[in-house]
Amino acid sequence: MLPGLSINKRAQSIIEYVMLFIIVATAVTVTYKYVYRSMNARLKQVQEELSYKRK
Repeated sequence: MLPGLSINKRAQSIIEYVMLFIIVATAVTVTYKYVYRSMNARLKQVQEELSYKRK
């Protein structure tokens, strides 16, 4: 095995882990925004229903 080849494989592994982390972090961020908005929409709907019943 060539001496430089080992370093290249290690660098490739690090890059792959960084890319995986970026993809997972992006997915969590997008999912969080979606869940946050849907929860707020549901709370708004319940609030409007309760205020309608009081009138």
